[in-house]
Amino acid sequence: MSDAQANFDPRDFRRALGNFATGVTIVTATALSGKKVGVTANSFNSVSLDPPLVLWSIDKRSTSFDVFKEATHFAVNILAADQIDLSNHFARPRDDKFADIDYVEGQGGAPLLEDCSARLQCENYQQLDGGDHWILIGKVVAFDDIGRSPLLYHQGAYSMVLPHTRMNKKTEAQQPSSALQGRLSHNLYYLMTQAVRHYQTDYQPKQLSSGLRTSEARMLMVLENDAGLSMCELLREVAMPVREIEQAVDILKRKGLVAHTDERYLLTSAGVEQTEALWTIAREQQSKVFAQFNEADIDTFKRMLKAVITGC
Repeated sequence: MSDAQANFDPRDFRRALGNFATGVTIVTATALSGKKVGVTANSFNSVSLDPPLVLWSIDKRSTSFDVFKEATHFAVNILAADQIDLSNHFARPRDDKFADIDYVEGQGGAPLLEDCSARLQCENYQQLDGGDHWILIGKVVAFDDIGRSPLLYHQGAYSMVLPHTRMNKKTEAQQPSSALQGRLSHNLYYLMTQAVRHYQTDYQPKQLSSGLRTSEARMLMVLENDAGLSMCELLREVAMPVREIEQAVDILKRKGLVAHTDERYLLTSAGVEQTEALWTIAREQQSKVFAQFNEADIDTFKRMLKAVITGC
């Protein structure tokens, strides 16, 4: 490559690199002195399965590097789709980035953040010179696979994961040839369960792309009433085990989406905003699926479903 070819515009180069969509992580560590650091990074990648190695890179000008260099371990917190605020928080310089942030200490004291998509605890393994960055390789000694939909970064903007449309078509093409044939085509229970399964195939991934689990999304959507709901009312409305409801409530409270006042659970302003996003997903899916039916058909369908639910 000639010098003329190598001396390209850094901004153009950055934009070209931005075509590669990445996840978003917050890498944390604690120095022997007890000082904690955390930086937002999308340079994370896997290196090896045996031994289990991962890497990320940090700007050589970063004031946090000395802590990462000194620490025995670091943690890679892979962010979930609803953790944009947390990503922005650790991307900005602050005196104490961990003030008012929920975390537990992992190996080597590295902070493990709550409600991530996954968390990797790494032993410092190797440091390499990478131009204007240091490349830090870690040996994974423990991990949590929480399974939340991850936050993505593409062309300088946050994004989220959705199944490719071709994958949806592949799923539809794999429907059993016996579907809706013979006596099953007249069995209402079979038809209802198949309809729900088919509806969820497309709808559930879109809902999960919010970074919320199904139980948490369902909780927010039933809490739209300004008066809030008691635990007994939540049990009746969401049809989930008490333990699962309590876990979802704790997570939503920690995220600042739900408040608990006078034995009733209410949406916060942030919760209202998140819930509206969920309802937008629900409305768009409903419009897509039922576009072929007129309003009278849909009203009749609603009445039938409500009658089955209430037993009247």
